Amino acid sequence: MLTITHTHEAGTMIDGTSRGDGTAEVLKSTGWRWGRSISAWFVPQSRDRLPKLHTITRTKTALEAAGFEVTTEIDNSHRATADVEAGKIERQADRVAALSAKAERKTSAEDAAYDKARAALDRLPEGGEPIKVGHHSEGRHRNAIAKADIAMRKSVEASAEATVAQARADAATHTTDARYNPVTVANRIETLGAELRKLERRITAQCYDDTRGYIDATAEQIQALTTRLAPHIDEKRDQIAYWEAVRAAQVESGTATGYDRSTVKKGDRVKIRGQWREVVRANLKTVSVTTGYTWTDTAPYAEIQQLVRPE
Repeated sequence: MLTITHTHEAGTMIDGTSRGDGTAEVLKSTGWRWGRSISAWFVPQSRDRLPKLHTITRTKTALEAAGFEVTTEIDNSHRATADVEAGKIERQADRVAALSAKAERKTSAEDAAYDKARAALDRLPEGGEPIKVGHHSEGRHRNAIAKADIAMRKSVEASAEATVAQARADAATHTTDARYNPVTVANRIETLGAELRKLERRITAQCYDDTRGYIDATAEQIQALTTRLAPHIDEKRDQIAYWEAVRAAQVESGTATGYDRSTVKKGDRVKIRGQWREVVRANLKTVSVTTGYTWTDTAPYAEIQQLVRPE
């Protein structure tokens, strides 16, 4: 018996599989991955999201066709965005700690490999003495060169591994800060708003009929879509509310600027990406500025760092 489960916190997983039972080929073909850290199969990018029902249905059908008995336990509820973000920050902190520890181990291994290579080189004849072919020291000399070569190669490999490990640890350290970058937050609010409006339009969108083409949806169809999309719409609204609160706090603290169409006028000078530009037009979501050439450029209001009036 195989059981496909989904919760908002854990994502989509499957219980009851074992190595060599034939499920691996089916799960791979339907988009699943094996997680070594959790020792289980999972659907990528399903954690902190509502269930991908088409993936679950396709997997269940494929497994049953292969002779397996499959049940599903699907939880369509979602956690508060604040809880989701707190979990992400905690997991990222754990990842930073793990990568930093790995970088330290790799650095220690690099030092040990270098010391070993240095010792191997010191055992070679002083002054770069050539191999005395036919002499009783020939074999010992050649072995010493081979050992020194191997030790130096391992030292170089250990140095490269340590560099990569440290780079990954440094990058992971800035992941959360990048996620909460003021411009990123403003862009995320715009994206979530567009996704919400798209979901709402789907409810009343026309349906395609084989004989009549696109026709208005019936009351029953609208109700069915409303029920099915309600969890997704609620999730989007909760996400928007969370990030708007983050944005408001950033503006209040001065971390982010709060410029918009009502505060930016034609003729103003604005600083965008470290460069001053003159405003040509204040659009609904972007500002058009001069570039020093015959054309203008546009940028979101969130990217305005400073504003100076003509006077």
